Amino acid sequence: MEINVLLVDDEAIDLEWLRRRVVSHEHLPIHSVTTASSGFAALKILEQSPVDIILSDIRMPILSGTEFARQAKARNPNVHIVFISGHQDFGYAKEAIEMNASGYLLKPVEDGELNAALTGLCAKIEQERNQHNSLTETMSLVNQELLLRWFNEPAPGDVETHIRALLAPVMQAGTAVAILEIDDIAWKLRQSSEDERRSWTNRASHFIRKFAQDHQLGMAMATYDYHFVIVASVQEPYFSALLEELIRAFRETFSYTVTIGTGMYTTEFDKLHDSYRQARAALSIKWILGKNRLIQDASEWRPKERIASNLEEIVDRMLKAMLEYDLTAIDDCLLQLFDGDSPPSQKNEIYDLIIRITSKLHADLRQMNEHLYEILNWDSHQPFVLFQFETVHDILSWLRRRFFELSELLYMKRQKQKRKLIAEITEYVQGRLEQKITLNEVAARFNFTPNYLGQLFKAETNSLFSDYLNELRMKRVCELLEDPTKKVYEIAEQVGYKNIIYFNRQFKQVMGMSPGEYRKKRKI
Repeated sequence: MEINVLLVDDEAIDLEWLRRRVVSHEHLPIHSVTTASSGFAALKILEQSPVDIILSDIRMPILSGTEFARQAKARNPNVHIVFISGHQDFGYAKEAIEMNASGYLLKPVEDGELNAALTGLCAKIEQERNQHNSLTETMSLVNQELLLRWFNEPAPGDVETHIRALLAPVMQAGTAVAILEIDDIAWKLRQSSEDERRSWTNRASHFIRKFAQDHQLGMAMATYDYHFVIVASVQEPYFSALLEELIRAFRETFSYTVTIGTGMYTTEFDKLHDSYRQARAALSIKWILGKNRLIQDASEWRPKERIASNLEEIVDRMLKAMLEYDLTAIDDCLLQLFDGDSPPSQKNEIYDLIIRITSKLHADLRQMNEHLYEILNWDSHQPFVLFQFETVHDILSWLRRRFFELSELLYMKRQKQKRKLIAEITEYVQGRLEQKITLNEVAARFNFTPNYLGQLFKAETNSLFSDYLNELRMKRVCELLEDPTKKVYEIAEQVGYKNIIYFNRQFKQVMGMSPGEYRKKRKI
């Protein structure tokens, strides 16, 4: 057995003195003794090298010994910390006790006290390692299979005698079950070959087992469909911290995420099965709570049982938002359907909800001579793809992209239709400038109400229909005035004006001069 010790003190003389005394204990299995002159330097060492025991001065500038210890425990929950201080700092002892420190020595430290502290910690570390090894190394694949089978029995009997004997060490100190699931991996690897999937799975499995072994987390057993069961061999406060670290480390290593559900800590075999069921229940609500996280308690969550009663009204608002290309309003409607007062809690409810939404959208669009499935280029069974997703958030993201796409396509199509309509209207008007043209006449020709056509024309051309018509007529008048053989009254009649006085007034209002002045100015 090899044990690594880290000494931390901002006083160089005290630090060297302590190092020599620790090194002199040749009867202890101390492999290395590293020193750091500040808490910050010590934290860097912890990130780079394994450390089992820390002896730290409790009073240091900037980063105190107790604050350093908190951060050290966060990085390595299994490390044992002994504080060293003078008599005047004994008030820190209470804080050290609250931090569950492994010891507290007063300066000047006597050789006997230092030896007793180191000897006791080495023995404790050896016991912890033996306990961990007894769980991870002697549990054969057959025994793992038997344990997993017992976990999955709906009404479990007594644990097999030999499994009981193997679990006894961790049961005495208390243990819990956690279930880990690799997120989205089944469908993300569906395009990979069988060999590629097997290779990836083996690497992921090796990583999880090695992490559990290196951090003395507990026994990690592969089960089914990228799931792992972990039986804790560390104290309860450190189990969650190590699982959080496993989630982070896996994401950084594989660019995939994992979600872990945990059960209660117990020292009773009967309740260990309950811990497994609690872990499974916690993992099951990943569907609602989201992935890439640690879920520790499913008991406080209660699913809603009904879908929003005003679904049709919400879908009507969402369709209106789609036609207006209002993405914010579309998103608000989706959130109301999925995250409102009565969000669906089961996958079959999600499926029913999406079928109802898409069916209503399709029916409403058919009234507008539009076809939902043709616009999006999908068939009516497309929502089945949603069952590859593992959380409501994933499904909501998928629907949001599809409905944003639908809104854009509808908007572009309607804009194209409007531009075509305006072009047809202007062509119609230009061909009839010699006649009396009114908005009512044009609206009737194109099967619109005058009010709607007037609003549409204003929105698309930024001009009133009457102003556009006058401008078009005056432009035609100016072209005709270029011909000196034409009389002004003849030109007025040609562009639809029967009253020459009204014509002159209109021309002057638009051009700022009379038709005669226009010709005179242009020397016609």
